Amino acid sequence: MKSHPGQSLRYEMNIWRGRDRFRRPLQWLLAPIVGAVAGLAYALMFDVEALHSAVRGVFIGTPILLYERGVILRRWRNVIRQAATPVFVVATIATYVLTILIGNAAAGTALHHLLGYMSTAREAMVMSESGLLYSLGVSTLVAFVFRLRDLIGPSLFTSLLLGRYHRPIKEERIFLFLDVSGSTHFADRYGDLETQAYLGQIFNALASPVRRSQGSIDDYIGDMAVVTWPMDRGMRDAACLRCVFDFAAVIRDQAAAWQARFGQVPEFRAVLHCGSVVTAEIGLERHKIAYFGDVVNTTGRLESLSKALGQPILVSADLLAGIRVLPPHVVAENLGFHVIRGRDEPLQISAVRLALEA
Repeated sequence: MKSHPGQSLRYEMNIWRGRDRFRRPLQWLLAPIVGAVAGLAYALMFDVEALHSAVRGVFIGTPILLYERGVILRRWRNVIRQAATPVFVVATIATYVLTILIGNAAAGTALHHLLGYMSTAREAMVMSESGLLYSLGVSTLVAFVFRLRDLIGPSLFTSLLLGRYHRPIKEERIFLFLDVSGSTHFADRYGDLETQAYLGQIFNALASPVRRSQGSIDDYIGDMAVVTWPMDRGMRDAACLRCVFDFAAVIRDQAAAWQARFGQVPEFRAVLHCGSVVTAEIGLERHKIAYFGDVVNTTGRLESLSKALGQPILVSADLLAGIRVLPPHVVAENLGFHVIRGRDEPLQISAVRLALEA
């Protein structure tokens, strides 16, 4: 029996998603190192035995950092990240307190049995008041930093922190404009508040596929999300295209929940293009990383062309040439050259879709 191309692609997508958790093995090494450093800092501040403090730091800091990286308790983390900031802070600190207590108990047990620390394991598990307050303080700071990172975006947060684009630079980038179809009709039917909730849930669903593809959501403009990748990262393993199909699979897999909550399953149009842009940090009181160049304007105008042609996914020939090998069961249909407003030369584009069943 032949499998449907959608099923085969979904199988491959599940494998691709599974790589996400182990894509960056350095985080497994970095987390205990950071925890140990925090433990050593505590030892210096409170004049306690450094080895014991470092061990406690490893046992306490590692799960907290892996939690914040989405490696453990991912579903719980995703739920509270969608909550209002006060709820997020309370829920996060509660999670940290539980993690600290469990980690400290595990550290005390290990110290007692392996290093003979304290006369009993129960005594070794006891946490000092200063240790608890220090752990909560550091954890609260971590929660604040990661909340700020979530609010402005990981890529923007890192770039602003490092001052990467303090001076304008020229770079090669891929852009994806993803537009939610039928949002105006939905607003007419259900009102603006329900529409905002609807779009919010759609963009929440987009976050994981973007993260798995190592892209970044640059902006939300009405019912459209703008996603971008550095050229090499987005081309590698056709990550930018896989992001689109991964997002489609996420929506499809949760179709019943969408139907029950909003009365319909979301549909979208996606257009992708690439090229040279000037990237710069702009703004004084409110900083933003902005992209300037014909590539951004062209990608936006491809979205209108996608609607006119009735093609949900359009990709420029420039981008396809860089990808070279498409994901299995994905085909590109050459739609020829089209005149794009603002460009001197026509642009060759293709429609990308799942292959029809053989």
